[in-house]
Amino acid sequence: MKAKVVLSAGLILAVAACAPQVPDSARGVGFDSYQATQQRDAALQGTSARTPLTVLPPEGGTGAPPPITGTEPVAGSAEDTAAQTALILQQTRPASTAPSTQAVANSAGISQENNFDAVSGQRTIEGDAERLAQNRAQYQLIQPQALPERDGNEQPNIVAFALSTNHPVGTKVYARAGFNGAARAERNCRQYPSPDQAQMDFLARGGPLRDRKGLDPDGDGYACSWNPAPFRKAAQG
Repeated sequence: MKAKVVLSAGLILAVAACAPQVPDSARGVGFDSYQATQQRDAALQGTSARTPLTVLPPEGGTGAPPPITGTEPVAGSAEDTAAQTALILQQTRPASTAPSTQAVANSAGISQENNFDAVSGQRTIEGDAERLAQNRAQYQLIQPQALPERDGNEQPNIVAFALSTNHPVGTKVYARAGFNGAARAERNCRQYPSPDQAQMDFLARGGPLRDRKGLDPDGDGYACSWNPAPFRKAAQG
């Protein structure tokens, strides 16, 4: 009987030795497995094992991690790449990406009177009413006055003279005496800037009855090719 018991125990021990070992579920998972991997990598690279760092994004930033401080990461590792990327982002980040709300200046100098949004921010209804009242207070009504009377010392009125006549240019009405009257008239008429000035001086010296300077050699009463036709036409409308 004892031999059978010993034989059974020996068989059980043999089976137990041949059976595969079941790993402990509490080890080799999570942090223990990561730590073991770190120790193995450190042993292969000839460095000491490093404790992983938890890097949080800066408050109010873009979410990129800041440069890793403390233990220097291994060159070429994921931590080293993340640190280099964060450093580049901080150096190239613009000062401000928010759109500017400042109004753009009017370089062309165009008035904003027709822009309601622009005017409403600068003026009020009360202010406009005050300016309107000031303008009304400065308004002055000037009554029309009669034209001044001409005195006898002024130049003759060639318009009135033109309307007082009706004969055409070249019609002899007044007697003229003397020789070579055309040459004399051409020479003397050069002294006047225009036929109107010559006619006024002609009338002021006694014309059309008298022609003291020889400005009207044909005796029609019109000096130096002056023509009353335009004045007559204007008066007729």
